[in-house]
Amino acid sequence: MSRFSETMYGNALSSRNGMTTGEPYAPVRHSWHQVHQRARRVAGGLASAGVGHGDAVAVLAGAPVEIAPTAQGLWMRGASLTMLHQPTPRTDLRLWAIETASVVGVIEARAVIVADPFMAAAPLLTDLGIQVLTVDQLLAADPIDPVDTGEDDVALLQLTSGSTGSPKAVRITHRNVVSNAEAMFAGANYDLATDVIVSWLPLFHDMGMAGFLAVPMYFGAELVKITPMDFLRDTLLWARLIDKYKGTMTAAPNFAYSLFAKRLRKQAKPGEFDLSSLRWALSGAEQVEPADVEDLCAVGAPFGLRPEAIVPAYGMAETTVAVSFSECGTGLVVDEVDADLLAVLRHAVPAKKGKTRRLACLGPALRGMEVRIVDEDANVVPSRGIGVIQVRGESVTSGYVTVGGFIPAQDEHGWYDTGDLGYLTENGHIVVCGRVKDVIIMAGRNIYPTDIERAAAALTGFDRAARRRFGCMRDTGGRASRWWSSPTPGRTRPRCDGWSTGLPTRCSRRSMFDRERWSWWLPAPSPRRHRANCAARMRSR
Repeated sequence: MSRFSETMYGNALSSRNGMTTGEPYAPVRHSWHQVHQRARRVAGGLASAGVGHGDAVAVLAGAPVEIAPTAQGLWMRGASLTMLHQPTPRTDLRLWAIETASVVGVIEARAVIVADPFMAAAPLLTDLGIQVLTVDQLLAADPIDPVDTGEDDVALLQLTSGSTGSPKAVRITHRNVVSNAEAMFAGANYDLATDVIVSWLPLFHDMGMAGFLAVPMYFGAELVKITPMDFLRDTLLWARLIDKYKGTMTAAPNFAYSLFAKRLRKQAKPGEFDLSSLRWALSGAEQVEPADVEDLCAVGAPFGLRPEAIVPAYGMAETTVAVSFSECGTGLVVDEVDADLLAVLRHAVPAKKGKTRRLACLGPALRGMEVRIVDEDANVVPSRGIGVIQVRGESVTSGYVTVGGFIPAQDEHGWYDTGDLGYLTENGHIVVCGRVKDVIIMAGRNIYPTDIERAAAALTGFDRAARRRFGCMRDTGGRASRWWSSPTPGRTRPRCDGWSTGLPTRCSRRSMFDRERWSWWLPAPSPRRHRANCAARMRSR
């Protein structure tokens, strides 16, 4: 039996902890022992459906109370779990079903398990020749014992972002999960007797599924789990649950903490919630913005939120979940560096005056993880030198399942190229500057899109939440950047919001623009003049 299976089943029998779901309307708590007993029934139903060791199964479900026993039931059968990307109320279900069928084909799934609120998708999948099972059907089966599993059995086939048109799934084994789980709990100083995890993270995302369901289930940790829709409907529910259950640990991407701070400021009264129990609030999955963290700490102070509770972190699906955590109790650590030297010399020189860039330190590598920075020639660079971040360790995936077959993720020495640009500080803490593929190179300078986004967000009349950008080639060989807003309700196409301040304003015919396809809707404060300027630029091409 793999260590993942043996430990999870053992803790299910011995742990007094469990998982609370159904907030805010119908909260119910199931002990991990009860989850395990339901999982044995799911395993029985899977066996009757022909699912066995080594099979892949996709899941389309929304309720954590159903997903938890389904996931464990799959692992009891020695099968792997893939959480499908979920359709929204505005999704064209037929198109979604066709795209999902391609995902199912790539991972060679034996079946798709469906539950509310996605039952409307079941007949569409069946029509495409896919075996569809329901959670209710599986739970009605007789319970069975788990099959034997090995360390290299696949636990998760985690779909990467945008895995529809060209599906790609990260292969995560039992060994990967255990290595990362043990490292994370050590890095977080987790205490099974006192810590309570509160999470709303989506279970189709690696941080939600692996980090905040599989790992708590593995250890038998106390978990309060709601859905992303619960959070979006009522952002302050997050605060209420931390207060109600004396939550000590939580996690979210930067944008969610920013939204949380806005809701606290506008809708909550000081003292309405008690957040003083929170000792570990991880910020990851996207760039950590120091200004947003500082704003959260300022707004959260009247509610008992301690600045030292914030834990900037770094990770990705390819490392199961996490690569690094900031050290417990230190809070946000900002590395302020000379912006020009960062852009031109690709070196992070500490600075307090002049043009600087403030970057969040993301902590040292977790136990069992190695991190290095390499230049374009694959040479390791010293501390504070900018390069591509590479990682190595037992948590790192061996590769991807794709349309073209299996693609290795590691080089011959076990290093995985993250595609992130960054550096290591003198004490070995990771700092991320941006993505290699997103960087705009202009006159020998590295322009990081996150800096442009930050500047654009500060301008009046710009929709921060919908801001998008991409680069295109100039006639002179440089790059320009064009801003787009996502479609607003009622619109069917993106809206062009103009050129980034300080960047070139001509694109060659090789650019990504299609003037027959895109319209030019422009923002305040002077849309008519800006529209004329954009039209003139397009004619000059």
